Formats: sequence, C-alpha cells, structure tokens
Amino acid sequence: MNSVSSVTYLLAADVGGTKTAIALAAAGTARPAIVAQRVYASREFEGLQPILADFLQQSSVAGHRGTIAAACLSVAGPVAANSTTLTNLGWKISGDALAAQLGLPEVRLVNDFAAAGLGLVRLAPGDFETLQAGRPVAHAARLVIGAGTGLGVGLLTWQDEGYIVHPSEAGHADFAPLDELQDRLLAHLRRAFGRVSYERIVSGPGLMRIFSFLQETGAGIPSRPLLDASGKRADTAEVIAEFAVARLDPLAVRALDLFVTVYGAFAGNLALAVLAHGGVYIAGGIAPKIAVKLKDGTFIRAFASKGRFSELLGTIPVHVVMNPQVGLYGALQEAARMRPE
Repeated sequence: MNSVSSVTYLLAADVGGTKTAIALAAAGTARPAIVAQRVYASREFEGLQPILADFLQQSSVAGHRGTIAAACLSVAGPVAANSTTLTNLGWKISGDALAAQLGLPEVRLVNDFAAAGLGLVRLAPGDFETLQAGRPVAHAARLVIGAGTGLGVGLLTWQDEGYIVHPSEAGHADFAPLDELQDRLLAHLRRAFGRVSYERIVSGPGLMRIFSFLQETGAGIPSRPLLDASGKRADTAEVIAEFAVARLDPLAVRALDLFVTVYGAFAGNLALAVLAHGGVYIAGGIAPKIAVKLKDGTFIRAFASKGRFSELLGTIPVHVVMNPQVGLYGALQEAARMRPE
C-alpha cells in the first residue's frame, strides 16, 4: 500500500451526448499510462456527477482516489468560467462544483475538440488514414473536425515548442448548399428548424435527416433488412452508415454520399478560413465507421472544389483519426499539465 500511495494519478473523461469515457492514469510521464478505464451510456444518467462517482467507486480506482492530483474533462459544449451546458444533452456541468462534490483538488473543463487537438500528439502513425497527402508545412495551422452526436471543430496553432489549441463552435455556422439537391435539403430542414447549421446535417442525427429527406422526396424507399435492423438497434444513423458502406441499401448509399459531400465541403471551408497547411484531421465517432466511404474520393472532391482555390486545397493534408480515444488522451495531456510539480 505504501508503494501505491507514493504514485499520483490523473483523472480524465471524454463527455459526449452518446457516451462518456473515463480513465485513471498514473502521472509522472509525458504520456500518462492508463490503469483503469470505463465507458458509460450518457443518456442513462441525469448528469455527469453520478457517472464520475460510480467510476471512482470501482475497485480498480477507489484505492487511488486520495492520490488523484488533477482532473480534466473533455466536454461537448462551449466552456466559460470552467462551466458548460452540453449542446446535445443539456447537462449543466461546473468543474468547480464537481471538484467540491467529489473531493478532488481541481477539475478543469475543456471543449471536446480542443481535447481532440491535444490528443493528436499521443497517436501513432497507424491511428490515421490519409485521404490526401498534400504538402504539409511544419508548424502551420491545423484543424481537427469531427461529426458524432454533434459537429465539433478545434484549431491548433504553433507556439514556442508545440501546438496550442483554440476551441471553436464552427459546426453551428450556417449551412451553405452547393447544388439543387442541397438547396432542396436546406428548404426541407428550414421547415423544421428555421435556421439550419452544418451540425443539423453533418452529425449522426443529420445523417438520419438526410435519409428521411431523400425518402420523403421520392429518392427511394428503405429495404426491409435496413428497417428490421433499425427496429432492433438504438442508433439508426449507425445502421444507415453500415448498410451504405456495405452497399446493402440504395437509399442509405445515396444518404451517405450526400452526407460525405456536405462534410467535405464544410471541412474545405474551414481549411480555407485558417489556411490549415499543417493538416486537417477528421475525428469524431462517425469517421472511423465510414472510413471506406471517406477514402473513395467523394470527401476530397467536395473538400477541394473551391473554384480558384481548388489547387491550394489540394496541397492541404487530410487525415482520418481512427483512434476513438483521441479526446480522452487530450484530456489526460491537459490533466498532466495541471498536476502540481
């Protein structure tokens, strides 16, 4: 027991609208080693505090609770005064309140895609799929973008000896249709939402909206196997994506093609906005599941289709982040920086 108490630990979580991943790691190294980890279904709880309390009571964690030196939580929402309201879940989270409730020295909140940006440095080459090699420029701006329950964005700029991250809510920028089909999609969604952001389309719920739009406008009808699978599983968007990737349902194929086209155009817009010559990293929960589709050229064609600037967009590296733990790793990296010397 004495040897255990001489080690300090870090607590990190990646809190999203669908799931919350929590990890305990041993401090003292550049890449803290995870010693305990658990994933919770976010919607099964009324808030974050019960999830954290449950994790801290686990047998693999409870014995280290008194030596947790710092905690960092990656949260899917804008952070101000160490507090947030999760955009797609509605939980109100205060880092200071959680520290007091759980008996922790400090709990810091960071935006989820700021955390994803921090986590990139911990990934190995095998954690990426390259969509466009481009011509990377050392120390140039980077972007991390990802669709999941919502649409997250983070910007990275070089400072001193490494990248620093800047959170963004660019996923809530106005959707700009590029052709007649997208014009009709915008008109369709405007009836439901009034203002239509990119997140209304480039997200799990967005893929379902695209599928419904195509069905309602006569583009096709769902196959019986897809309907049966949707009835048995909670995540309809995941079913649509799986059937599309496997080319088992023509309507799902069309829906995913439109989804990826809008996704690529959005990523290209942001790459132009910040001149992301250091690379664009496509993260989030959806990208690894549709990597085959992302690699077929649809995404990059939309990404680079920027008129007079198409050639410039062709020089920007674009990678898919295949490791779903990147946000959790980023929270751990931030917790390590918080740890008292």
